Amino acid sequence: MHDLLDDAVDETPDGCALRDAAGTWNYRRLARYSRAAERWLRERGVERGDRVVVQLPTTRELVALFFGASRRGAVFVPLNPAMKEFHLRSVLENAGPQLVVTADDATARLGPLTPAPVVGLDTAWAGITGHDDDGDSRGGPEPSADPAADTAPDDAPLTSEDIAVLIYTSGSTAAPKAVIGPHAQVTFASAAIQAELDYRPGDVVFCRFPMSWDYGLYKVLLSCLGRSELVLADAESDLRLVQRMREVGATVVPIVPSLATMIATLARRETGEPAPVRMFTNTGAALPQATIDALREAFPGARIVRQFGQTECKRIAVMPPDEEFARPGAVGRPLPGTRVDILDPDGQPVPTGRTGEITVTGPHVMPGYWRAPELTARTFRTDAAAGGLRLHTGDYGRLDEDGYLYFDGRRDDMFKRKGIRMSTLEIEAAALDIPGVRAAAAVPPAGDRDLTLCVETDLAPAAVLRELSRRLEPAKVPAHCRVVDVMPLTQHGKNARRELAAMLDGSPR
Repeated sequence: MHDLLDDAVDETPDGCALRDAAGTWNYRRLARYSRAAERWLRERGVERGDRVVVQLPTTRELVALFFGASRRGAVFVPLNPAMKEFHLRSVLENAGPQLVVTADDATARLGPLTPAPVVGLDTAWAGITGHDDDGDSRGGPEPSADPAADTAPDDAPLTSEDIAVLIYTSGSTAAPKAVIGPHAQVTFASAAIQAELDYRPGDVVFCRFPMSWDYGLYKVLLSCLGRSELVLADAESDLRLVQRMREVGATVVPIVPSLATMIATLARRETGEPAPVRMFTNTGAALPQATIDALREAFPGARIVRQFGQTECKRIAVMPPDEEFARPGAVGRPLPGTRVDILDPDGQPVPTGRTGEITVTGPHVMPGYWRAPELTARTFRTDAAAGGLRLHTGDYGRLDEDGYLYFDGRRDDMFKRKGIRMSTLEIEAAALDIPGVRAAAAVPPAGDRDLTLCVETDLAPAAVLRELSRRLEPAKVPAHCRVVDVMPLTQHGKNARRELAAMLDGSPR
C-alpha cells in the first residue's frame, strides 16, 4: 500500500499531499514521517501481522501512522473516535492488538479494556519525530529520510497477500465485524476506482469522512494515485463547510446524502464565487433529486457521480463521470477487471432486467471477516466457474443489457406487506419527492407495528400520507407517518433505522 505513496514522491515530491486544520505536508514530508512511524512501531515491538489499533481524529499524523504500519507489515485498525466502550470492548478483544494509539486524554479510558499497551498520540509523535517540541502540528524537524531504515535486516519481505487493514463495520451482527483488507485487494480496488474517477495533480479532495470508514481511508490512496491534495476535513464545523471548501479550492468532494443536503443548504446562503468543484462522488444511498438540483445550481459545471459498494470489496460500480445524465436509475457499471452477477435464491443467474441478489467476483473481493469463520463462509463463497471468491452482498438489484447495475434494496430493506414485496428505498424516494419533505426513513413492519414512515418536514402527517398515495400503489403506502425534529443517522450518514424502530416500539403512535 505504501508503494502508492512512494510512487507519488518519485513523481511529485514537492506536491501538496495533506492539509488539515493545523497545516500542510508535501508528499516527501509525508513519506519521511511514515518511515519514522515504521521505525517507532518496530521499537515498540510491533512485528509483521500484528494489529495496531488507532482511535484518533483524521489528521496528518494518522495518515503517517497508516503508511508507517504498512511499511512495517503491521495491520492498521482504525476505529471511529465516537465508538463507545460498549463496542470498544468487543472490538479490542476481537482485534487482539499489539499496540493501541489514541488521544492522550483517552488512554485512561482504553487502558482497562485491553492488555495491549495504550499510547497517547503526543507521546507517540514525540517518539516518531525524536523531539518534544511542538513545531508544525507536533512535527518538529523532519525525521531522517534514509530509505534503508524502512526495514530491519531480519524482516521478511512484505507480500501482497499480507493484511494491510481491518475495517470494522456494523450491520447484520450485534457487534462490529472486521473486513480483512490485504494489500493486493486494497491496491487493486484503489487503482480500479481511480481508472473511473480520474483524480488529477491539480485536484483538491475535500474529505469530510474519517479513516475509520473505508470511504475516508481510500481517499488517502486515491489522492496518492492522482498526485492530488487531500484536505482532511472531518473536524471542520458544519457551519463553515462551504466557506472552507472555497478557502482550500476544493475540486472533488465525496458526499453521502446527509452531507450533500447540508452543503446544498449552506450554499444557498453563501455569497461570492463558489468553490471550483468539478466532481461530487456519492455513496451510501441515492441522492434526492432536490439535493442534486441544488448542488448543480450552487456549483455550476460540477458532475455528480453515483457509486455503489460494500466494504467487503470496497466498490462494486461507478457511473462514469461523463455519463452523469445517462440511465438515471443506474448506480454505475462494474469496476474494470471485476464482474457482477445477479442470482436467484438457488444461486442461478436471472435474466437481464430481472431482480436478484447482487454478487461480485474479482481481485477486489476481500478474503472474509477477521476471526468470524461462519459469517465468512456465508458471505464469501467459491465461484465454481471462476474458481475464486464470490461475494454475496445481500443486496438486490438488476443489470441492463449494457451491464449497468440498478440497486433495488438491501436484504434488510426488502419486506413483504399485504402479499407484495417492496423496499424501504422506493417508499423513501417517493416521500422525498413530496415538496417540503427534507428527510425520510421507512421502518418495515415488525410484530404489532405496521409500516411507518418517519419524516423531517413542516407538513402534517396526514398530508404526507395523502401525497404518498398519489405516488405509490395502496399496499406500499405506510399505515402511519411520524414527524421527527431531526432524522437520526448512523456514523456513515445513513438512516438509523434501528433507532427509529426502537423509538416507534417504545412510544404510542
